[in-house]
Amino acid sequence: MSANARAASDGANARLRLQTLGRVARGPLRAASALALLAGWLLVPQAALIALCMQRAFVAHDPPIVLLPLLGGLLILLLLRAGLGWASRRCADHAVERIRVDLRGSIARALVARGPAWVRSQQSGALAERMGAHVDALEGYYGGFVPLRVEVVGVPLAILLAAFFVDRTVGLILLLTMPLVPVFMMLVGLSAQAASHRQLQALARMGGHFADRLRGLGLIRLYGRGEAELEGIRSSAEELRVRSLRVLRIAFLSSAVLEFFASLSVAMIALYLGLSYLGMIDLRAQPLTLGAGVFCLLLAPEFYAPLRRLATHYHDRAAALAAMDELAQVLDDARAATPVLPPTAPPAAALVSMRGITLRHAGSARDVLRGVDVDLYRDQRIALVGASGDGKSTLLEALAGWIPATTGAMERAPGLRIGYAPQRPFLFAGSLLDNLRLAKPDAGDDELRRAADAAQVLRFADRLPDGLDTVIGERGFGLSGGEARRIALARVFLRDPDLLLLDEPTAFLDPDTEAAVLRAILHFARGRGLVMATHSAAAQAAMAQTWRVHGGRLHATAGVAG
Repeated sequence: MSANARAASDGANARLRLQTLGRVARGPLRAASALALLAGWLLVPQAALIALCMQRAFVAHDPPIVLLPLLGGLLILLLLRAGLGWASRRCADHAVERIRVDLRGSIARALVARGPAWVRSQQSGALAERMGAHVDALEGYYGGFVPLRVEVVGVPLAILLAAFFVDRTVGLILLLTMPLVPVFMMLVGLSAQAASHRQLQALARMGGHFADRLRGLGLIRLYGRGEAELEGIRSSAEELRVRSLRVLRIAFLSSAVLEFFASLSVAMIALYLGLSYLGMIDLRAQPLTLGAGVFCLLLAPEFYAPLRRLATHYHDRAAALAAMDELAQVLDDARAATPVLPPTAPPAAALVSMRGITLRHAGSARDVLRGVDVDLYRDQRIALVGASGDGKSTLLEALAGWIPATTGAMERAPGLRIGYAPQRPFLFAGSLLDNLRLAKPDAGDDELRRAADAAQVLRFADRLPDGLDTVIGERGFGLSGGEARRIALARVFLRDPDLLLLDEPTAFLDPDTEAAVLRAILHFARGRGLVMATHSAAAQAAMAQTWRVHGGRLHATAGVAG
């Protein structure tokens, strides 16, 4: 497929996504369009009343008292148009907010569906920019461009009919000059979309770069790389500035040209009317009245006003298409890239069954594990051992459903609940209780304390000033590695799983605390399956079976793995 064909296909897909996304707020968007159209139609009687007042005041010389009903009707029309415009804006804002919420929910669901393995391969700052700035880039499209599409057809058509009714020459001028605006909009649309796409890409890169450097600030200072990293941030910010100015340059240039065409058309009508009043042009059977001329002059700028506003929001459309191209990288179904594996019925009573599983990390050129055949049952106590980097954590992540298999088949028992405590558990900014409740939001205080006590969390929490209410920073700032692991273990206990997957749960613990944690794990694991990746001799001795990962293969106890 050529580059032009691919770009056309991507543009069509982006437009289809925008159309699909707008369905969630179809009602408010239609109401906003209808109200804006009605307000535009009222321009015709408004201009007619103004023209009639001037005709009666300056030509018929009617007393002011006679003009009061006309002025009262004009005031009512002005208030009505203002009210319709306000209501249209409210409906559009409501639609935009509904679309934002729905889209951010879709992005969150897509990230969950793709899994933590894919998320870890992305820059968290870039993902945050997509959730924030890229979603906000759709505001101008749904709040401005979509409602204007109806107005830009209905209002000029009504004005054109009114102009032809009053003076055919004015109507002809409007009819002949009208196509100039949309044609020019189409010409600048492609370049505007390309510029907006590059700007959003630069914004995502800068956000990801800055977020990564912020997380590694301590390491940057330790190695004296502060100035070099500041220069990198300056370069990213400069690139974003250049991209943004290019978008603004296209917007201002196109707006200036469109204003020129609109002003030229209005000037042509004004020149025709002026020459007609001076008697230098006579294209009418009846002389042109002052009221008719004023009516045409009032409607001429309003004829182009919706087109000019649409031209302004046409750049919002380009930005929305560019944003959807970027968001498609997250929203597209990740499962489409995952091989469809043949279903295999697990052996009776097995919690998990693997047959010929091959595991490979996203973007990696080699397999981590090959030909894995295992069955996991209740009351199994398995120590998963091997050198660092041989694939112990990868196997646990596959069992937990975090990463898909490249080949082979894996079956889980229906309704299987899995509790996974990774080697580097993520703790959110908040209290220790908030982090525990993540596993079971409706857990009572007594239940939380029992789980914390079993995981030996209270050993250090009771020494803190606020106990379990103590607030920690993002990623567990303020806790040691062993303390963070015990929080993760307490989460597993609260989840009440059928299968426990624990990655180095006793690392960084003193012997007494390690023995207490192992006793709690073994007690909790009764009637459940347990797989524990560990380097600890005490933990290995406490398990009934040992699986060894070496050379990309899993060597397990006879009868459990092939």
